[in-house]
Amino acid sequence: MLTSVRWLPAGLTFGMIVLLPLERGLSLAEIGVLMSLQGFVVLALELPTGGLADAIGRRPLLLAGAAIAVASTWVFLMAESFVVFAVALVLQGLFRALDSGPLEAWFVDAALADEPDAELDRPLGRAAAALGTTIALGAAAGGALVAWHPIAGSSALVLPYIVSAAVYALFGVLVALLVREPHRERVSLAFAVRETPLAMRGGLRLLRGSRVLRGLVLVEVFWSIAMIAFESLAPVRLTEQFGSESAAAAVFGPASAVAWGLFAVGSSSVVFVRRRLGPAGAAMLMRLLNGAVVVVMGIAAGPVGLLIGYGLAYLTHGAAGPLHNALLHRQSGPETRAMVLSINSMIAGGAYSLGLLALMPLAQSTSTITAIAAAGAFSMLGVVGYLPALRQQRAAGAD
Repeated sequence: MLTSVRWLPAGLTFGMIVLLPLERGLSLAEIGVLMSLQGFVVLALELPTGGLADAIGRRPLLLAGAAIAVASTWVFLMAESFVVFAVALVLQGLFRALDSGPLEAWFVDAALADEPDAELDRPLGRAAAALGTTIALGAAAGGALVAWHPIAGSSALVLPYIVSAAVYALFGVLVALLVREPHRERVSLAFAVRETPLAMRGGLRLLRGSRVLRGLVLVEVFWSIAMIAFESLAPVRLTEQFGSESAAAAVFGPASAVAWGLFAVGSSSVVFVRRRLGPAGAAMLMRLLNGAVVVVMGIAAGPVGLLIGYGLAYLTHGAAGPLHNALLHRQSGPETRAMVLSINSMIAGGAYSLGLLALMPLAQSTSTITAIAAAGAFSMLGVVGYLPALRQQRAAGAD
């Protein structure tokens, strides 16, 4: 339930984070800078917030993140200038940093407490399938809200953001009611300040000592570039093909619903791929397939070809996520789990931000086709990051 409510707002506004600023007069290069701000905030705060979650618990960070999510959504909705949009994206980055690890860390801790030797890709696949299904339903609802457009005198893109803010508030209420952790002594500010750096050092020590973990984190550099193509450049390309942001948003909503439904299918089916290739081999295959379909999405002619490639990108993206995260969790323990997720997210956010600063101007100066195809081709190189995990998998199989 918590995963579904957390990700419903993302579905409702999917693609509109690009389309709303574009409609309000910002250029692609300006939007690239704005979106990179979110990633740089995540880059700066992931380690402290991950360490804080391991030190004082997951629940306080989830509650703070929900409150900031409501604020950032309203600021984004009200923004008319580059500066105000920037404030919204900085707040969104703070929310992402607070939110990125604690919920999954809490979930995995509970799963391993019940079954210490559990194959984590199965429960993570179910959680990812719930995420994909929720975003699919949210994207369909967001597209319907855009098409309905009941608020006269305002943009058709406004209503999904109003609904999203309300859902984020509901998420905060549910966290307060449902997230329970082992009893901790009352935490003082001094304790948090003292323990957070210790948790950070523990996670960084783990990273330095594990070639497998370093390889897994490296994969995110390449994966994030592919995500720019299907998250940010696809709606821009669709706008070019349809001629207006509102027309593109009305089509992109149902298309995103289908794509996230395929994401859920991919997440649910990872266990079958893992049985044949093992977790590392299956993750390598999904990385190659995801990059390849992003290239196809870029070079395909017309909106139909673009949307088919877009759906296949989410199918492989959904299958890759649980496999990757299961490998990550096996390299960590309860004391470092949120920290490892934060390190992974930090690298992803930093790579995404730098990629935006390169790909958005590239799309503006050449074409979105060139930028999408280049992103997909580059992302396929990330398969090398799984080689240490593959060697570990084969060594374990030989024992």
